[in-house]
Amino acid sequence: MTTSSALRTEGLRHSFRGFVAIDGVSLDVQAGARHALIGPNGAGKTTLINLLTGVLRPDTGEVMLGRERITRMAPHARVKRGLARTFQLNTLFAGLTVLESVALAVCERRGECGDWLRPLSSRRAAVDEAQRLLRSLAIDDEAGRLTRELPYGKQRLVEIALALATRPNVLLLDEPAAGVPAGESRQLFETIELLPPEMTILLIEHDMSLVFRFAQRITVLAAGRLVAEGPPAEIAADARVRELYLGDEHHV
Repeated sequence: MTTSSALRTEGLRHSFRGFVAIDGVSLDVQAGARHALIGPNGAGKTTLINLLTGVLRPDTGEVMLGRERITRMAPHARVKRGLARTFQLNTLFAGLTVLESVALAVCERRGECGDWLRPLSSRRAAVDEAQRLLRSLAIDDEAGRLTRELPYGKQRLVEIALALATRPNVLLLDEPAAGVPAGESRQLFETIELLPPEMTILLIEHDMSLVFRFAQRITVLAAGRLVAEGPPAEIAADARVRELYLGDEHHV
């Protein structure tokens, strides 16, 4: 039985004033996969994610979400089609509680955010859904706290909850453990591992121990080009990967 592509690119190329940041990248993320994208600083990972999500438009090439071509589609339209992203930098509403933040994201998806004067307590269905999301990520006990009061690891979980509120088929996790203490990052990934198996996850992460624990397949990007792809054991043994990114000192 063959699996279908959830997210695919064909020959993506993007340059900034003559500098080629992404050069002919063809990536295939299978439905339900736990797929990681790694590479050294300046490899083009963030540019590639911006091309996938519509923040940037490619010079040439195509982006496919399932069987639909989304290359020229706006970011919000891609979210509606089931492609969600978390961000490297914290993007939470510091003055809102955890529950308020996630409930508002649910309201946005349901098209119920036009009337900002309506109290959240009157949006029962959205609040109930938000509470279920928080429970699924084991942060429901933080629902009444302001997001700015949370430990950084739990703030990242709230960011994931905000993405999940859009009901994605494909979730892009952009360095979810960045800035998170080691103990919290382990707990963070234990929770991420419990996400529904049918959800496709593309992870961008610098912590190799987390990548090799989480990913079923790894793609390596360097200087805007794909240089290796395969299961973790194959990537760990690849001499090019060691030379370009991991280095023998990482003992992958």
